[in-house]
Formats: sequence, C-alpha cells, structure tokens
Amino acid sequence: MKKMLSYLPNPNSFALQRSASRLCLLIAALCSAPASAAPGDALHVYAGLGYGHDDNLLRVPDGFPAFDNRLGDSWYQADAGLLFDHTYSRQRIKGHAKLSKVKFSHFKQLDYEGHDVEASWDWQLGNRFSGKLGGVYEQSLASYTDLRSDQRNLRRQRSTFFDGGWRLHPSYRLRAGASTDKFSYDLAAQRANDRTEDAYEAGADYLPASGNEIGLVLRKVKGKYPNRRSVGQQLVNDDYDQDEFKARVLWIAGGSTTVQALGGWVKRRQRSLGDDTSGFNGRISAAYKRSGAFSYNAALWRDFAPIESTVLNYTLNKGASVALAWDVSAKVKVDASAVYERRAYNARLLAIPGGDLKDTIRSANLRATWQPRQSVQVSATLARQARSGSVFVGSGNIKSTSLMLNVNAQF
Repeated sequence: MKKMLSYLPNPNSFALQRSASRLCLLIAALCSAPASAAPGDALHVYAGLGYGHDDNLLRVPDGFPAFDNRLGDSWYQADAGLLFDHTYSRQRIKGHAKLSKVKFSHFKQLDYEGHDVEASWDWQLGNRFSGKLGGVYEQSLASYTDLRSDQRNLRRQRSTFFDGGWRLHPSYRLRAGASTDKFSYDLAAQRANDRTEDAYEAGADYLPASGNEIGLVLRKVKGKYPNRRSVGQQLVNDDYDQDEFKARVLWIAGGSTTVQALGGWVKRRQRSLGDDTSGFNGRISAAYKRSGAFSYNAALWRDFAPIESTVLNYTLNKGASVALAWDVSAKVKVDASAVYERRAYNARLLAIPGGDLKDTIRSANLRATWQPRQSVQVSATLARQARSGSVFVGSGNIKSTSLMLNVNAQF
C-alpha cells in the first residue's frame, strides 16, 4: 500500500504543518552538509523522512460505511538503512537493509515497522559459467484493495533464489534455476493466504552476434497453503501445481529500444477445482532509453496471480502498463505511469452458477524529484487508484487519491 502526504485541511493539520516545518529544516541541513562518502565507495548509509495522506486509506467501496466514520488518514514515515555494492574480481556482491517506522494520525492500530533486506551474489566461474544467488526478506502493511478491515495486516515475504548458465558455445547457453517464496500474514482472516511457492526451471538460449536472444523455458511451480480456506460450509485446499512451457525473446530493435517477451502454454492444477485450467500466458515489454532526457517503457501481460482476499486465492489477470521518465534538468526529473488490469475469478471456487466474476483496477502515478546534491533527493508523488468491482464477488467500486512528500539522503 502506498504511503502518501496531503496538505489538505484535516483535523491533524497543525501537526502536519509542524512536521512539514521540520522536514523543510532537514532538507536545508542536508543540502548544506558535506558528503561523507564518495560515489565509488562500496558501503553507504541512507536515511529518509516522509509524510503522506490518502483520502480512502482502507479502500472502502462506494456506499459502504467508513471505519470509525473516517475515510482518509495521514501518516509519518522514517527510514534508515545500508547499501552495499562491490565487485571482487569477477564476483559482484550487492545488498541493502532498511528499517522503516510508520505512524498514522487517526488509525493508530495500523502503526508498524517495515523491514526490507536483500542480498545477492552475481557469480562467474571461468568464461563459461555464471549466475546469481540471493535472498530477500520483506515486512510491510498488506494492501486493503481486496480486504475489508481496519486492522493491521502485516505481510511477510521470505525468498531465496539461484540460477546458473553454461555457455557451452559462443552462440548457445544452457540455464537452470530454482527459487522459493514464502508469504505469511498477521491478520487471522488472511491466514488462508499464507503460502509457499517453489519454482524450478530449465532452458536453452540461442545468442546470435547481434546481441539478441532467443530461448525456450520449462518451468514447474508448486504452491502449498498450510491453512485451509473456508468457503461456505467447506474447507478448501488451495494447493496447486503449475507447468509452463514458454519461449523467451530479447530483441534489440534499435540503438535505444529493447523488446522482451516471455510467453507460452501454462497448465494449472488445483485440487479444489476438480479439473485443470490452461491456456496462453505471457508478458511482453518494450523500453526506450537514450542518453538524452526522455525514456519510456510499456508492457502487456496475461498471467495467474494470487489475491489477498478472504474467499479467493488467485485470479487470471490481463493488463497493460506504460511509464515515462523526463529529465527536465540535471537536478529535476519527472516520472509518470499508468496501469490497467482486468482480473477474472474462478466461479467454481465461489460456487456461483453465473454472473460477471471480473473486476478492473486502474492506477496512475505522477512524481517529481529534485536532487539538490548528488546524495540528496526530494520527491513529491501524486497517485490515483480506482476499482470497478464485481457484485458476485462482493467487491464494490473504490476510488482513492494520495499525495506523498519524501526526502532521502545517502552518506
């Protein structure tokens, strides 16, 4: 869930004005302070402060009563962490660790500590073997888009991954990899979404001298849900197996444009459904980047995805996104993005004989970033989210507008 800030009048306006004054003083101090670490140093310390406001923080649908007669809320966020990035001969070690404290003005029961830790090793052995090994741990407040509650719901993700490639010929490469993702939720109503996803893949690539890549990917995913989901009078087993056979393409369309595609046949077997779901799934994206001031990327996708709901565990999503970046000057940058996604649910899981089991989510973001010094960034972000709900799923229409102000410094 995004953390935003607003200077719109609200019952906590005095506190916000006081906090904003402190933020301005901090920005002035950071801009005048000498840098204590050179850009080439491997280890950096960073810190940040932010204030936010969301006019529909808990994503209450139209026509539904607000929690505590209040839709919007403001919050304060403080971050501190470490960054590490260094190459030892042909081995690159990267990592970061961040701790966040978030406090809300009204819904104080949502106050939480955020954790974000990631480490990776880009390894290379001789001229033929290379790959990546790493792990991730994240703790944050889960989205309320599909959850009707005013209680804190922390989401934890633990991930480990490994992949390796063997360049058996200048034009051919064999690849293999494995990963494990484990998700858990604090809120009792969300425990049915606790899951572990183990993925294994193997593939082969053709690497012509042009720099393009063409390959095939075989992938197996096993999802395990330790807690059964209650649907009516039944406890549903959400465990699943998913087999994928896809083609992978990297096409350098021009000196500044790159197109990537991964798509093919996918078969998903879930015990609670009694049969299989299969079809084409994939994603294609294009990126345009020049040394000048303008860049963009766009994507289209069709894929299975989990959903943080109390009655559903996955959807078939079709979506599109576009993002633009403009370097207005050496110190000012503007980013904009928009996402449209249509989600289709499985009627058998809900035991509904018919009806429109689809909804759509639209979101847009506009951010301006000012970098008065190489180690200091000040940003303001305006975000908008809207969902067109499904009556049969019980999801209503929602709208929210958010505003956020952040300052970050790296030493």
